[in-house]
Amino acid sequence: MSESLLASSKVPVNELPALLFPALLDTLIMVGIVMSIVVAVGIPLGALIHNLAPGGLFENPSLHTTLSWVISIGRSLPFLILMAAIMPVTRFITGTNIGIPAAVVPMSLAGIAFFTRIVENSLRSVPPALVQVARASGGSRLQVIRSAQLAEAVPSIIGGLTINIIAMIEYSAIAGTIGAGGIGYVAVTYGYQRFDQGVMLATIVILVITVAVVQLGGDALVRYTTPHQRARASVY
Repeated sequence: MSESLLASSKVPVNELPALLFPALLDTLIMVGIVMSIVVAVGIPLGALIHNLAPGGLFENPSLHTTLSWVISIGRSLPFLILMAAIMPVTRFITGTNIGIPAAVVPMSLAGIAFFTRIVENSLRSVPPALVQVARASGGSRLQVIRSAQLAEAVPSIIGGLTINIIAMIEYSAIAGTIGAGGIGYVAVTYGYQRFDQGVMLATIVILVITVAVVQLGGDALVRYTTPHQRARASVY
């Protein structure tokens, strides 16, 4: 391709906002849908796996091992390979292999596996004495999980959720390779394939700022939900 053709294919600077902001909105929609599914499935699944382990509220070593292996397999697959491997399933569920719906399925599976393990590890950090007190007070298993385990693990879960959201933003960029839309699609189509360094740089800046905002927001929520931080804030 000649230099003149390359120059003519580049997006003018004044047109970048019209190209990038709708793409950013698509990314936020994609990640929002995925994280809604991830939280709805990952929290109860993480609590289930934790309490199926030895010493849990309804321990079942065989089922615990089976579910743990399934989650570990989901976590171990690189997202690009997972996305390609389940394309038939994605097409069966959504009717397409392109666009936001096609990206939501593999992103949700990857996110659920990741977040489930985060919830499980967060619940492990809850002091056993707290759970024992809740059980001794006559609380049902569901009440113990909700009021003792999950309530105590909220800061840790929020910290893990922040990491998961950032990972999903990264996965949404990878999903742009299948035409899922969003910032990743713009970076691949306009930045990489057309050798437009301006678009590529702009997408990188937007992704960095988006991740930074998510991280700052997550850190603030962790501080707010940490008991000693709340107590210190009430003093002042």
